[in-house]
Amino acid sequence: MTDTAAALADPSTWITAAVIFVLLVCSGIFSGSETALTAASRGKLRAMADRSDGAAKGAQRALVLKEDSERLIGGILLGNNLVNILATSLATVLFTAIVGEGGVAIATLVMTALVLIFSEVLPKTYAINDPERTAARAARPIGLVIAVMAPVVAIVRLIVRGVLRIFGVKIDASANMLSVHEEIMGALSIGHSEGTVEKEQRDRLLGALDLHERTVEEIMLHRSGIEMIDGEADPEVILSQALRSPHTRLPVFKGEPENVIGLVHAKDLLRAVDRLTRGEDAPGISGFKIMDVAVKPYFIPETTTLDDQLRQFLRRHTHFALVVDEYGALRGLITLEDILEEIVGEITDEFDVKEAPELTPAPDGNYLIDGSMTIRDFNRATDFTLPDEEANTVAGLVIHEAQTIPVVGQCFSFHGFRFEVAERDRNRLTRLKVRKLG
Repeated sequence: MTDTAAALADPSTWITAAVIFVLLVCSGIFSGSETALTAASRGKLRAMADRSDGAAKGAQRALVLKEDSERLIGGILLGNNLVNILATSLATVLFTAIVGEGGVAIATLVMTALVLIFSEVLPKTYAINDPERTAARAARPIGLVIAVMAPVVAIVRLIVRGVLRIFGVKIDASANMLSVHEEIMGALSIGHSEGTVEKEQRDRLLGALDLHERTVEEIMLHRSGIEMIDGEADPEVILSQALRSPHTRLPVFKGEPENVIGLVHAKDLLRAVDRLTRGEDAPGISGFKIMDVAVKPYFIPETTTLDDQLRQFLRRHTHFALVVDEYGALRGLITLEDILEEIVGEITDEFDVKEAPELTPAPDGNYLIDGSMTIRDFNRATDFTLPDEEANTVAGLVIHEAQTIPVVGQCFSFHGFRFEVAERDRNRLTRLKVRKLG
């Protein structure tokens, strides 16, 4: 009987082969679990955990494991390397006993193929296809393995952190690579690029998400565009102005527009006129006093975030606020509708004044826009990416980058766009042509 035949006839050979097979299965479980637990979305796992089906407990365990990603990865990699090294060592012994000295090379080739296909690619492909459910199924056994290997993993973590600290890297096991907001915003952008999320849906959701990052200064109506009532004007003039105005709320000033002393609502004005004109003893319009119906104005700082201001509007049961700077000077006004429009888009009714469209695409690729158009609105309308860190409006961005107030016909190129001044009114850039380069 040859050595090969004798080795094949030996029961220990088949026992070793069976052990190698089991180790390869364990390696596949570790590899698939690593992929599933790292790729699984916390939001989807939380949704699964909140349901009452069979996967709820597994999803809850997976969430607990993902809270300490360093411990999770350390435990899985330690177990995976142990079974892979042990399987390779046993395979070397097995093939050496069967074919002699050439068994080392054969074992290397065979185990590389088996580990690559059945312990790496296959389980990871399966796991990435449905990471949340795979993570829920694998959470219990992986949790037990991590608990058993906890002392060794702790030592490995100390060594790893010590080495990284030498290079100035500090590890926070509970820190997420991305905030929840960034994760959602990234998912919406990917969904829109793939066609699964409509542009309007994306804009509404993104608008709601970044309210806490934007201030009232960015969307307020500038004081130059505020319609006000002169509190010292004749009653006839005040009433005529209120009737002509498309607005239901108007600030009241005394002396100069900066000195706002009240806010009048059209309904309060109508009630006052009714009292003054109805009945035999009614004094008439001449007895009308604007301050009798005006209420105290509500002032807010320009640095207030839209999220905070939305809460204040809801808490105070009001829709209108005047914006002031750090010196108390009037900067503009903001309404509840302005904030809601940042989420749902332009809101109009039958009393709104119809304006010419701000955005006009031209055949040459230029967009002819109003200089006061905000960068955010322009980006949302065109899917461009003009930066809005240094300016709120497109005209403001041009002036900031040019470091001067350009004249009509001047052109600039920055941030991958070409800007041309089409119209200018004194120091204001009223019309601009914008085109993306490349």
